[in-house]
Amino acid sequence: MIYLDNSATTKPHPEALESFNQVAAAYFANPSSIHQFGGQAERLLAAAREQAAGLLGVLPQEVIFTSGGTEGNNLAIKGIALQHQSRGRHIITTAVEHPSVLEACESLEQLGFEITVLPVDQFGLISLEALEQAIRPDTILISILHVNNEIGTVQDIKAIAELAKRHPKLFLHIDYVQGLGKVPLVLKDLGVDLCTMSGHKIHGLKGTGLLYVRSGVKLFSLLHGGQQEFGIRSGTENLAGAVSFVKALRLIKERERAEAGRLNKLKEDLIARLAVMEGVQINTPEQSAPHIVNFSVPGIKPEVLIHMLGEQGIYISTKSACSSKEQSESRVLAACGHEPARASSGLRVSFSYDTTASELDQFIACVSEAIEQLLNIMR
Repeated sequence: MIYLDNSATTKPHPEALESFNQVAAAYFANPSSIHQFGGQAERLLAAAREQAAGLLGVLPQEVIFTSGGTEGNNLAIKGIALQHQSRGRHIITTAVEHPSVLEACESLEQLGFEITVLPVDQFGLISLEALEQAIRPDTILISILHVNNEIGTVQDIKAIAELAKRHPKLFLHIDYVQGLGKVPLVLKDLGVDLCTMSGHKIHGLKGTGLLYVRSGVKLFSLLHGGQQEFGIRSGTENLAGAVSFVKALRLIKERERAEAGRLNKLKEDLIARLAVMEGVQINTPEQSAPHIVNFSVPGIKPEVLIHMLGEQGIYISTKSACSSKEQSESRVLAACGHEPARASSGLRVSFSYDTTASELDQFIACVSEAIEQLLNIMR
């Protein structure tokens, strides 16, 4: 099997699985219980929080364990909107966000909030000038995707944060789900108020994640009950999930430091080889994350090509896994200005640090043959 759909999910690392199993078996007490066994679980949760904070360079009380990217994004966006609506009811986001951001914003429109959706250029980048012009006296939140999950575009978060700092009334939220472990983002002193991360994108387990909430930022809780996670996310803590997430975070950061350059070279080599194929158009910009390559073959249905490759044990995807079964054009590619034929035929190849050059050689051979066969049928 050649698995090239790592932006949808990654294979759990054996050490992350081992951590989960050990904690689930040995520390199954409720961390909120007042007996000694519960106290052991509580101390382990506190240690996991401190370790996560240390790896991210933030404070332990700024770490909120969640179930992943969708919950983190919803908690950040709705939590800010509902808590601070007396300041204003205007939110800014972009046309290339993950569905969990766009749909969270759309839900707030039903409550009377106004949403400005910024356009992007052909590379998927927003204009800082357009962002600045969109900020109003009643703007309370900017929510921006760091690395685009479909085409790999990397937004200039440092510049966006500097701009946001000039408007202390508003908050800045970053969806860091795709960038974590591949494109460094130093949160300390950056000016980001909230930052979403997910475990299953970094070889952790599904149902695990983290929301960074800068000290002093108040959120309206979406889950009320036991006051866990500093009162922001009630519910019995997923202790085994939190520990396994921190293990995955530590491992991915080690590999990022050692192997990001190799991953980027794989990406560049793959783009160069795809670009010379008949009918192929590259959608990933030159300056992009090291693990995502998006290309189109107008006239060929992406699901046909995906199934042909799947029969040979090679797995790629189209758009976000959350919307990949919808038979329509990619919203991201359309936002970049690509014509419908190109936007509806996008294919995504996404690597992990385990991906090898020989695997990509096999992918190139198989995809080249498949495209040639399909184009011959069309002639």
